[in-house]
Amino acid sequence: MSLRVVDTSQTHTPHKRNPGFPLDLDWVERVRMNRSALERRAGGIGARRTVKKDYQLAWLLKAITLMDLTTLNADDTDGRVERLCAKARHPLRQDILDRLDVPGLRILPGAVCVYHSFVKTAVNALEGTGIPVAAVSTAFPHGLAPIETKLKEIEMSVADGAQEIDIVIERGMVLRQDWQGLYDQIRAFRKACGNAHIKTILGTGELATQTNIAKASLVCMLAGADFIKTSTGKEKVNANLVTSLTMIRMIRWFAEETGIEIGYKPAGGIAKAADALKYMALMKEELGTHWLQPHLFRFGASSLLTDIERQLEHGLTGHYAADYRQPMV
Repeated sequence: MSLRVVDTSQTHTPHKRNPGFPLDLDWVERVRMNRSALERRAGGIGARRTVKKDYQLAWLLKAITLMDLTTLNADDTDGRVERLCAKARHPLRQDILDRLDVPGLRILPGAVCVYHSFVKTAVNALEGTGIPVAAVSTAFPHGLAPIETKLKEIEMSVADGAQEIDIVIERGMVLRQDWQGLYDQIRAFRKACGNAHIKTILGTGELATQTNIAKASLVCMLAGADFIKTSTGKEKVNANLVTSLTMIRMIRWFAEETGIEIGYKPAGGIAKAADALKYMALMKEELGTHWLQPHLFRFGASSLLTDIERQLEHGLTGHYAADYRQPMV
């Protein structure tokens, strides 16, 4: 079987990084989201858009390259992080790769995401692979710490080798409509990141309305965010298609107004291959195939890879393997 119908490589096209822009409160106040319309649009994604057979297998390979393999547990250890990095180095069993006949494709995840304490461990374990390490910083998951503490954590993560920093915003700023305060914090975080790319986690399940989510997305992008991300994975409500549509449309509006392309990362609760395909279809329809690249789209996931590997084996053999045949860590 040959799946050369898509390019799943991680070769990044030239991409202009978001320089940040002045806070435009008039633009922020113009933002409105119609939840009912968003729900109708999002509800049709899974029903209308499906890919089958070889095309589905190709899309699932692509999904692996868009994944931030993540471990953010209270009981994380250096050993667990090293095992996760070993999986990142070889995300698929060799027998599956051989049967797919994809020798020329570089199928590796977009990043490995860990707590600051494990950045050095991950950097060492991934040496020579080109897979970046992402660190969750700024008092993850709640973001409730003095600004000096959060800035220092970013600086330490970058010094340890993190190439991407996933920061969390203070949700209270959004609920109070303190857009200037939110903007100033993100600008400070962006400066502390230096050359490391910054992903801003909104904690969308705690922002009350889709309009709040849209406004927070815009403020973060104006402040210089490289990605906007839904969730920490610790909220009661994490990523979903409705919220994703809100954030994606703000990314599109921002690109139309500024010419700058911002990345999107849904995170939390995306554990099934079928769910990944829905998010990819949504991105393709709303922003185009161009956005389905690691520098513009990522999944925040810990168990998604296991299901993708099972689905790939099923596509090849007609049988589902037991979970233990594709252990994550």
